[in-house]
Amino acid sequence: MDRRKTFTESLRHDGVALMPQAASPELLVMLERAFPPSSGDEPTHRRGGQRNVLDVPAVISAASEGAGVRSLAQMVLGEDCFVARALLFDKTPDANWKVRWHQDLTIALRERRETPGFGPWTHKEGVTHALAPDTLLTRMLALRIHLDDCGEENGPVRVLPGTHLQGRLSEADIEDRKSRIPAMTCLARRGDVLAFHPLLLHASSPAVKPGHRRVLHLEFAAAALPGGLEWRWRV
Repeated sequence: MDRRKTFTESLRHDGVALMPQAASPELLVMLERAFPPSSGDEPTHRRGGQRNVLDVPAVISAASEGAGVRSLAQMVLGEDCFVARALLFDKTPDANWKVRWHQDLTIALRERRETPGFGPWTHKEGVTHALAPDTLLTRMLALRIHLDDCGEENGPVRVLPGTHLQGRLSEADIEDRKSRIPAMTCLARRGDVLAFHPLLLHASSPAVKPGHRRVLHLEFAAAALPGGLEWRWRV
């Protein structure tokens, strides 16, 4: 079966899919130059990664590379999709964290405007964020470009397949799904791209052997915002 057809079918059914070697060697070199392995000397708030990296030229290249990463999002969201936020994650001995089971419900906005369905509101490193309605989140897709290999010992993402189809889940719902749905571990090699829907339940454990697990996380969207709201980034 064609790799792209398999990719879209996996996303539709499971909410997650891996496209091996989707990031070009040239893009990987640019991203590695922009985000060298952390040394442990970074400010505390930068250990483990960075927020708000969509202004970095290499990230703009990753977001707009039509024949590569962006085309994966276009297969799901349509030709007019765009990147609305980007973050870098890097698990190291100095930043080796656990992420509980959750859904990605927050989006980055230019400013706060009280609008039905949006909120509560927060600020993260100077950027306004709000919880978004499910109708918007279902028209979004996360793509994670792996700059390093990520095996069982590197604290990979784990997902509960199919939960992206179940809407916004309460804590009780999450506990129920954890007890009933076998988790899938998402291993990846350098250059692979992992895609998943924001409403998919996902988590990660601390790395057993923390080294570097650099991942560029791009959030694609395809919908206009109501009530005068504006995306903080649109690349």
